[in-house]
Amino acid sequence: MRHRFATATGRTHLCAVLLAMMAAGGLLASDDLDAQSSSKYSTAPPPGWKVPRLADGKPDLQGVWGNNAVTPMTRPVQWKDKTELTDAEVDELKGFLAKFVDQGGDAIFGNLIQLVLNAKDKGEFKQTSYDPTTGNYNQFWMADREWDNRTSLITDPPDGQFPPLTAEAQARRAAAAARPRTRGPADGPEDRPLSERCISYGAPRTQPNYNSYTQIIQSPDNVVLLQEMIHDARVVPMTTKPHLPKKIRQLHGDPRGRWEGDTLVIETTNYINGFQGSTPDVKLTERYTRVSPDFINWQVTVEDPATWTKPYTLMIRLKKAEGHIYEYACHEGNYAMEGILGGARREEQAAKKKQ
Repeated sequence: MRHRFATATGRTHLCAVLLAMMAAGGLLASDDLDAQSSSKYSTAPPPGWKVPRLADGKPDLQGVWGNNAVTPMTRPVQWKDKTELTDAEVDELKGFLAKFVDQGGDAIFGNLIQLVLNAKDKGEFKQTSYDPTTGNYNQFWMADREWDNRTSLITDPPDGQFPPLTAEAQARRAAAAARPRTRGPADGPEDRPLSERCISYGAPRTQPNYNSYTQIIQSPDNVVLLQEMIHDARVVPMTTKPHLPKKIRQLHGDPRGRWEGDTLVIETTNYINGFQGSTPDVKLTERYTRVSPDFINWQVTVEDPATWTKPYTLMIRLKKAEGHIYEYACHEGNYAMEGILGGARREEQAAKKKQ
């Protein structure tokens, strides 16, 4: 598997973590924040800048765009009433970064900020693997992280959290957790997750910093969003035609695109597996707005009345990249599958011997 921009810049991966530690510990001033219009982390366009346009007059969104945001999806509980950080807080955090991150240590995934805030009471942060048995990639292979002043990607609800689950969703998840396995956990490749089988990580994919680049290609009739992770390509017809019948489901859903002013709007329904824990009946509305030469604001609204009590919205800043999308050579060299299945057989043999 190939990784984009594999440079020794993973240090910024932990910047938000250290800021969280200092802010929660009172090491930095935390006065009420003014609007960050003058922030150096703002995406405000330079004076006189105009949205570039294609021959048909539509905004030019083409190119490779990276999702390497350090901002967590949900707001850490320690920042319950804090929606933004000051530039000074972010800058001071970066100065402490090298003291805490080992480039040779295991790569750090997940909500780093909340992880370290929770560990703060222990007085230390351990750069440990999400899979301590076999380990994972080291921090060297993680791309640069991009900064803004927000404390969560979720913009609605205003508290920066997912809406409450419905009673139906709570019962569904409890039943799934309690359901006994009727087959072994690795009887065959078909029992493994789609991502592990190099089929798909789902689309759209919101995880940052790990093959998290998307190439946008436009024509008057279609927009293609090519995700670097497992080379998922979403072909979005620019049409007012209705969605496919509900009984026809697709892995990446059934998208329809349109323009609202200078914003590309994509509505997707008819999923097979849903999105971030939803049912397959979820509706996603994505909005892509180019706000400067280097940034697109990507807003995603998720609606699934069977899972969440109300819709929620998140916004990710996508940064223009100069490089190309790498080939994601997964199945061609996926020796891990052989190891997973072989390990399961060994465990079964050991269990039989004990019996």
